[in-house]
Amino acid sequence: MPSALKGLKVLDFSTLLPGPFASMYLADMGAEVIHIESPTRPDLVRIMPPYANGQATAHSYLNRNKQSIALDLKDQASIELIKNKISEFDIVLEQFRPEVMRRLGLDYETLAEINPRLIYCSITGYGQTGSYKDRAGHDINYLALAGVSGHSGRQDSGPPPLGIQIADVAGGSLHAVIGILAAVIERQHSGIGQYIDISMTDCVASLNSMAASASLAGQTPQGPEQGMLNGASFYDYYETKDGRYFSVGSLEPQFMAGLAAALDLPILMAKGASFDSEDRQAVKQALKDKFKTQDFAAWQQVFQNLDICVEPVLNLDEALVSPIAEQRGWVVDVPLSEHTDQTEPQLACPIKFSRSQMVYTFIGQALGEGKW
Repeated sequence: MPSALKGLKVLDFSTLLPGPFASMYLADMGAEVIHIESPTRPDLVRIMPPYANGQATAHSYLNRNKQSIALDLKDQASIELIKNKISEFDIVLEQFRPEVMRRLGLDYETLAEINPRLIYCSITGYGQTGSYKDRAGHDINYLALAGVSGHSGRQDSGPPPLGIQIADVAGGSLHAVIGILAAVIERQHSGIGQYIDISMTDCVASLNSMAASASLAGQTPQGPEQGMLNGASFYDYYETKDGRYFSVGSLEPQFMAGLAAALDLPILMAKGASFDSEDRQAVKQALKDKFKTQDFAAWQQVFQNLDICVEPVLNLDEALVSPIAEQRGWVVDVPLSEHTDQTEPQLACPIKFSRSQMVYTFIGQALGEGKW
C-alpha cells in the first residue's frame, strides 16, 4: 500500500523507537513525513551500533522514506517557523514528557487554533494525566507495571528480558497508528482534528486480553507457568540434544494426535488435554525427554512436512533467510538516496525489513535555507 496515505503530511518530533516506528508505518504507506531533529542533541538511535555505510542501522531502518530538518526548539524563531507551517500539515506526532510541548508553545490547543483540522498524537510512558505522568520509564518498566512481566517467564527464574520492545512498539507505535488513522477517518465527517493521548503502559496493559479476563471475570490469579499458554500445559519450548529449541503448540485434538504419532508418545493422547497439574507435568517431562534424544537438524527433518503446530526456534539471522521470509518478502533492498527531493515511498508494505540504507532526505538545518 505505498500510496494509501498519499496526501497526508506528518510533522514528527519523536526520537528513539515508539514515535519513529509509528511514523515509519505512515511513511511506508505514502504519508509525507518531516522529521524534526535537534541540531545540538542527536537522537541516541543515530549513534547506536552497529553501522552500515556510515549510518546506524536502527536509525536507517526507522527513518526510511522520511525527510529531516534540524530545528532548535529552544529558539523562538524555530517555534514561529513551525507555527507558520502548521496549516500545511495533517498530523503532529510527539514523544516528549507531558507539558514540554506546552512550554514550547507547540501544544495541541495552540496549534489547533491555527489549524483546526490538525490531528495531534502524544506518545508517553504513562499518559498525560495521573501521578505517573512525569515519571521516567523504558519498555521493561511499562511491561512490569502493566502486569505482563508478572505472568511471563518461569517460576524459578522470573520474568524474561524479551528480544523485542513490546510496550514501545505494540503499546506505543501501533496504538498510535491506529488512533491517528481513526482520527483521519473521523475528520472526513467532522472536518475537525483531535488530540490523541497514547500511554504505552495503558496500551500494553490492554494486550493482557486472556490473562486479564481470567483475573477480572474468572477471579483467577495470574502468574508464570499457571495458564495454558504461558507454561502450565505442554504448549511450550523444548530443548534438543544440541541445545537448540522447538516450539510446540499442538493443543487441538488433531494436532495433539499428530504429535503423539510423530514422537511415539501415547501419554499425549491419554493426558495431553488434562487440567490436572500432575498429568500436565508428566506430559511435559515426556516431551522434554523425547526432544533431548535428537539434535535440532534431525527434528527439523521430522517436522518439516507435518501440519501439527511444531516449528523450530530460529535465531533472527536464520529467520531473515528462511523460506517464509523469502516467499513473503520480509527483506527488501532500499537504495541510499543521494537526492534532496526524494519523497516517493519505496516499500510496498510497512512490515518489511530493509537490508540497505533508508530513503531519508536531510532538507535543511538553518532557517534561511528555504527548503522547507
